[in-house]
Amino acid sequence: MKRFLDLGDFSRDELLSLLELARRLERQPEPRALTGKILGLLFLNPSLRTLASCQAAMARLGGSSLVINPGHGSWQLETRTGVVMDGAAAEHVREGIPVLASYCDALGIRAFAEGRDLAADLAETTFSAMARLTDKPLVNLESAVNHPCQALADWKTLDDLAVPRGGRFVLSWAYHPRALPLAVPAAALHMAALRGMEVIVLRPEGFALPAALMERAQRAAAASGGSVRETAERAEALTGADVLYVKEWGATGCYGDAAADAQLRSALTAWCVRNDWFAAAPDCRVMHCLPVRRNCAIADEVLDSARSVVQREAYNRLPVQMAVLHQLLRS
Repeated sequence: MKRFLDLGDFSRDELLSLLELARRLERQPEPRALTGKILGLLFLNPSLRTLASCQAAMARLGGSSLVINPGHGSWQLETRTGVVMDGAAAEHVREGIPVLASYCDALGIRAFAEGRDLAADLAETTFSAMARLTDKPLVNLESAVNHPCQALADWKTLDDLAVPRGGRFVLSWAYHPRALPLAVPAAALHMAALRGMEVIVLRPEGFALPAALMERAQRAAAASGGSVRETAERAEALTGADVLYVKEWGATGCYGDAAADAQLRSALTAWCVRNDWFAAAPDCRVMHCLPVRRNCAIADEVLDSARSVVQREAYNRLPVQMAVLHQLLRS
């Protein structure tokens, strides 16, 4: 394995093997597996779990890591092509990434969606351009419409909880005061489809996921024995659900138009997950990638209840990160 950019780059058997490696490293750590190896981490956007899990994973495997947060102790980086650099950015990624790669054995890059041009973000224009700047092993630590490390941790969480492969997985939109990127909902949707689950995207009118993401998930589901559909009917979606995966995202119909998005979501504050959501799904577990805004997206009564597995989900970022880095740097 030379790159970990998208779960879709791997066969189902390869992903199951990677998950088994994560479980093995969880039980039987290999503290010298990556001795002398260095992971360079370029974070163009904030992080808690992704950053900490990468650093902890390298340390637990005997390696080391260095972190670059452009504009915070290092030069601000420009990512656009053909731009006249007369603004705040002093360095372009075209120079910065090759330099960083020359110091390290592998790289991880986080670069959120620009949130202005849906077609460009769906095409992963910015991340793909940066990925082409190095031939070192590379990990996608969240791009415009993907977050494979989070998705792999979510798959492990489902396995840990013995959620049936064909169980009902409801990916639900939740309220947030502003539009958030599509990366996590897209990755969670695709992961559950690859796992072979009955996947239902629950969202209010105006917040349907882009057709390209739905079609990709439907193809994965068809190959794995699962299904994918969407609805705005909460009671129908949640009846008998095994998992409610809660996530906030922007209105794709007015993508990049903050004012129109704000107007659309202003009437949707009731899309906060509360106990009464589970009347027809008493054993349903609740997942969220974190960070989560309490009492906006999910109420305290749910987050602090036994049905919430968000802490287990967050913990699983570590073993799957160890497995990814082990595969990248030991092979």
